[in-house]
Amino acid sequence: MRSRRYVALLGGTAILFPLLAAAQDAAPVVLDTISVESKREVETDTAIPISRIDQREIDDRQASTVAELIDSVPGVSLMNGNTPGGSGINIRGFGATGSYGTDQMVMIQVDGATQGSEELYRIGTQLYTDPSLYKEIDVQRGTVGSFEYGSGVVGGLVRLRTKDASDFTGGQIGWAGRQTFEFTSNGDGITSSSILAWQPTEDLEFLAQYVKRKQDRQDDGAGNDLGAEPFDLPSYMVKGKFTFGAARDQSLTLSYNDTQISERDMPYDQFGLGGGMFGNVDRDIDTRTTVLEYDYNPDNPLIHVVANLSYADQKIDSSYIPGSSPLGDIPMITELLNADHRYETTKLTIKNTADFATGAFRHDLRTGIEFIHKERAEANSAPGGKDRRIAVFAVDDITSGGWTISPALRYETQELTRSGDATSANPTRYDNDAVMGGLSLRYAFGNGISVFASAAYTENLPILDDFDTPGYMNQPQKARTWEVGAAYERGDLFSGGDRLAVKANLYRTDVWDVTSYSNVTDVSMKGLEIESSYVMANGFYADLNANITEGDQIGVAGPQYWTNAPTDRLRLTLGQHLTEELDLSWEAIASARMDRVNTGVDERAGNVVHNIRATYRPQSGVLQGAEVRVGIENVFDKEYQNWLATRNAPGRNVKLTLAKSF
Repeated sequence: MRSRRYVALLGGTAILFPLLAAAQDAAPVVLDTISVESKREVETDTAIPISRIDQREIDDRQASTVAELIDSVPGVSLMNGNTPGGSGINIRGFGATGSYGTDQMVMIQVDGATQGSEELYRIGTQLYTDPSLYKEIDVQRGTVGSFEYGSGVVGGLVRLRTKDASDFTGGQIGWAGRQTFEFTSNGDGITSSSILAWQPTEDLEFLAQYVKRKQDRQDDGAGNDLGAEPFDLPSYMVKGKFTFGAARDQSLTLSYNDTQISERDMPYDQFGLGGGMFGNVDRDIDTRTTVLEYDYNPDNPLIHVVANLSYADQKIDSSYIPGSSPLGDIPMITELLNADHRYETTKLTIKNTADFATGAFRHDLRTGIEFIHKERAEANSAPGGKDRRIAVFAVDDITSGGWTISPALRYETQELTRSGDATSANPTRYDNDAVMGGLSLRYAFGNGISVFASAAYTENLPILDDFDTPGYMNQPQKARTWEVGAAYERGDLFSGGDRLAVKANLYRTDVWDVTSYSNVTDVSMKGLEIESSYVMANGFYADLNANITEGDQIGVAGPQYWTNAPTDRLRLTLGQHLTEELDLSWEAIASARMDRVNTGVDERAGNVVHNIRATYRPQSGVLQGAEVRVGIENVFDKEYQNWLATRNAPGRNVKLTLAKSF
């Protein structure tokens, strides 16, 4: 049955592209770049499986967490997601697990700063930040396209970019700002976001933003408490940019953002799997990211240098509430819950982009070097130490005619040292290195159709968490991914002014020498991802994305289904721009029944959830610059629990957003 489903969907895709081509003139034509103005543009001009969530979609989704924003991408699933602490991000079957918020195979960056998500027991991805701080999020699935950002990216890469003052001033001298209020019915949520932008000169700009997001306990579709703890999440960001040079070809950008959470007498287990056995804690969390970036882009195609210096610092201080665990105040509990964690990552990336030609080939060559210093404090339940790395990389997009050939190479060396281990008999220093890379090929026909294929190999170098397992300290985790796909993009296809974009991607990922999971030595994932978008001149638009996945694992119990493989899912959005001011849309998310489970694990029923949204943006008069958004999520108040999630999803939630730019 699984094979037939793959064959049917692949066969349908294979038939679709020739039929679309036949709808056009036989003579080849040169196409302009087409921007599909629906909820999300389909990135048909690259072999990389990437989805970009822009400011318009960020506003439209009214998400309470970053995780809730990116789960609309095919291949992305959440382990919960409606709270910042308990969120777990899974991409193509890797990322969050039932025990930890990460397996180190999904990378998250904020303005180039790598967020040091750790393997903290029963704590989520540690992505404590607010979606309102960001204007754009790129989600790359798989390993292809990751080598200029880091190593060990198997599931995918999430890159977030913060807002700039010029986004509000438009580059004009003066002041600008934006005030947003958001209210949610399920959990009595309230959010305030205040932005002030100032551009005193053409070359100088400043931005300050403060966000206060608060949410109480939420109910599921049956009216029962989800078990997700309430949160009070204040965040702020300051950012400045100075442009200089005789030709204004240099710039310095400095940004700082900070998010804090204080939890009192809350369950330690953020996933809610332990049934309260661990007890409660007082927990204080502070996440800070500082980025200084220098950009030099002279009138020379061989030189475009970007130097990015970042510092990411997160503290999670936890204090056990005596007597709160039904197991009693035993050392196993008190040591785990009284752990104070702190990890700091300092990184310098220097990258140059050169644009040049060699004969009939055009090159977009990106070369760089990275210096990474990660320090983790010793905690009761986790080893501390330092992880120092140096990496060099080169990625070249070579174009000739309809061909794009993209070789990529990365070399990374590592020195791990242990702190606070005077009584340990194990070595205190380990050295590792790895060469990794990939190749992607893309050919664009002259009729809007393109085909592509890629192969990539990467390694997860050992991590600080594994100091207590000496056998892992010189055993990098290895992964190989193969991909093949096709895309189609065309305007004026069925009627004047319409636009269609379709992209399908088939992949297989194999991971071996596994160290991230207990009793598992090999993991294999395969899947199909489809993204499509269609818009008409009369304002109608439709978006559809889908993923079908299947995973296997090998371990002490022999071959089994891969525990963290996501379920099959289809997401359809139909919308209508009634006027330039009013946009209405309906969204349906269908998740298949999960029956690929191992012995002793219950199957989980499929579900279909509906959301509706309306946006009103006056274009003139006293309300010009105002925006009103109304969204209703889980319209029919369905009680359901997604596969991989540890608790039910929220029931019906009415959201109201009022915003004004000035």
